[in-house]
Amino acid sequence: MSGSTFGTIFKITTWGESHGAGVGVIIDGCPAGLPLTEEDIQTWLDRRKPGQSRFSTPRKEDDLVAVQSGIFEGRTTGTPISLIVYNKNQRSADYSEIASYYRPGHADYTFDQKYGFRDYRGGGRSSARETIGRVAAGAVAAKLLGLLGVRFLTYVKSIGPVTIDPARFDASEICKNPLSMPDAQAAADAQDYLKTCMQSGNSSGGIVECIITGVPAGIGEPVFQKLDSELARAVFSIGAVKGFEIGDGFAAARATGLSNNDAFYYNEKGILCKKTNHAGGILGGISDGSDIIFRAAFKPTPSISAQQDTVTKDGENRSVCVKGRHDPVIVPRAVVVVEAMGALTLADLMLENMAARIDTVLSFYQNR
Repeated sequence: MSGSTFGTIFKITTWGESHGAGVGVIIDGCPAGLPLTEEDIQTWLDRRKPGQSRFSTPRKEDDLVAVQSGIFEGRTTGTPISLIVYNKNQRSADYSEIASYYRPGHADYTFDQKYGFRDYRGGGRSSARETIGRVAAGAVAAKLLGLLGVRFLTYVKSIGPVTIDPARFDASEICKNPLSMPDAQAAADAQDYLKTCMQSGNSSGGIVECIITGVPAGIGEPVFQKLDSELARAVFSIGAVKGFEIGDGFAAARATGLSNNDAFYYNEKGILCKKTNHAGGILGGISDGSDIIFRAAFKPTPSISAQQDTVTKDGENRSVCVKGRHDPVIVPRAVVVVEAMGALTLADLMLENMAARIDTVLSFYQNR
């Protein structure tokens, strides 16, 4: 299987299956000397681990990270960083029946068509548990970006028909409710909606929004490695993502040039600024110094207990009620995954950007 590696300079390779011995990631290209501990990484993993509320899978996993290499005395060594999280609460028997049929909304059929074989235990490589490696690596990327003044604010913007109200936006609410919404009223309404879904054996989708501050102007390439296209590629690699927007996104299609353009001005300190940010912080594929704002749309969790129609591998029609432990909504646990992919994208492009100008190259080598 190819396609498990992401990045050019700050490069990661994730590995492992949902019901295997464990999952993990190899990070190559992280600069030496970055202050980093297991606790830095564990904090991020704790944000995505299961079993934290009635709105996530009841599978109980500590998701404790173990550093295998690349960190010594609290700092990165410049060599590959190997991180592993052992699986401890698999119930593979819950999935034995799945070997004979294809679950609607899952990758069962496409895996069989591509490889002629699949690990049906919890989805194997296509399981959401694969994102543990992304999140662990994203924690390292975010630690690097933090030294450069880059910060992330990521949250659930909507679940099903319930959307946060900008007038009630309160960032402190994100960690106070189980749905990671910055609006207490919207969180309560969304919980009521999810209870209705669960009572009928159904699930819901939603939208995650990410705001990145402190990114300097000039990050990204003007053609094939545009910052927005790289962010889209990164976010779309998350299994359940079905849509991506940056700035005004699809609303820009209903705007005019006059209303959509962001007017420039110099503030009282002589710093170039924009009066609005319809572009979401990126112009021509390159960061413009303002906040980068993007959204990811997640489909409803496909594993539901309600009856659905499908087929068997032997060519028969049948109905199924998917068994096992599943999230009625994946969006709250996906917040940190979206943030991780944003951090990985920016860390890679910012390191790559150091070679974009000759004066930067000369400054580095002449001052050694």
